Amino acid sequence: MRYYIIAGEASGDLHGSNLIKALIKIDAEAKIRCWGGDLMEQAGGELAKHYKEMAFMGFLEVVRNIFTIFRNIAFCKQDIRRFKPDVIIFIDFSGFNLRIAQWAKQQGFATTYYISPQVWASRAKRVQKIKAYIDHMYVILPFEKEFYARYDYHVDFVGHPLLDAIANTQLIEERAFREQNGLDPQKKLIALLPGSRKQEVKKMLSLMLSLTEGFPEYQFVIAGAPSLDASFYQPYLTNKKVGYVAHQTYTLLTHAHAALVTSGTATLETALFKVPQVVCYKGNWISFQIAKRIITLDYISLVNLIMGKEVVKELIQQDLTVPNLKKELQNILTPSNRNSILEAYDALEKKLGGPGASKKVAEQIIENL
Repeated sequence: MRYYIIAGEASGDLHGSNLIKALIKIDAEAKIRCWGGDLMEQAGGELAKHYKEMAFMGFLEVVRNIFTIFRNIAFCKQDIRRFKPDVIIFIDFSGFNLRIAQWAKQQGFATTYYISPQVWASRAKRVQKIKAYIDHMYVILPFEKEFYARYDYHVDFVGHPLLDAIANTQLIEERAFREQNGLDPQKKLIALLPGSRKQEVKKMLSLMLSLTEGFPEYQFVIAGAPSLDASFYQPYLTNKKVGYVAHQTYTLLTHAHAALVTSGTATLETALFKVPQVVCYKGNWISFQIAKRIITLDYISLVNLIMGKEVVKELIQQDLTVPNLKKELQNILTPSNRNSILEAYDALEKKLGGPGASKKVAEQIIENL
């Protein structure tokens, strides 16, 4: 069968790649065309557009790139017509995907959504669009099934694909990892995960690195995003106390003692590797003011959202200052605080439904077809 998959950022590329592998295992004749990244292409998808050409963050950034977005939408429709898929599979990336889903449904294509848009966070009216345009929805967060049930829409909870992604990643032994990346052989590591888009990394990384002098017994290590070239990080590496690794975030988290993490999927990844963290977020002022008025959540990190309480400290916008960040990093380095965070992480992992999400989704997509 023919599958058309649309993912728009690094996390979608990761989960899309595991879905492609699962589809090919079940359907040896599968033909897959996709919007995604290197991982989806390596897994066996024919790449129509790389997510690096589509990752615009925040309201102002979207407005500035609106003509590029319209061109991408037009190209996507033409490409789907040419490919003639048996099913279109949307992965998160709601602003783009819901527009394509509306058109696709009108054209008579089968539509499936894997990894729900965050309609539970803002603009819940989008549920009506999802009900109208999407034939089957597979969700990965335990509270999403109950959320959709309130709108009389059945969805299937399949567990979180990060459990599979982590289990399937080959990790490097600590000594070899340190030697390979020129890291200090003795100091404990503090991982810095400043995001995956240029504008957010620029905002976050300088702030995170301002703490290096206050914690001389630790080495701060930047996890390079797969969407950004190593050259982008060079201006931040003038301090010899700062390390950098590319395409080795999971190995870094395996050996890290603590982490400073920009909100997003990375907060959940860090928790699953059992690394105490401080969650950081600071956006464009106008974008933040708009978001503040439409987002109805008590928390921004997936860890706290899933647990329904503050497990990890969130420093957002004006609260994200050097003194506050220093204080909260010191807190998670304190043994008693670390132990309570790690206990909560164990409970979090149990809530995520166990491994096998990609396989479950692939089986149900093929069964539905």
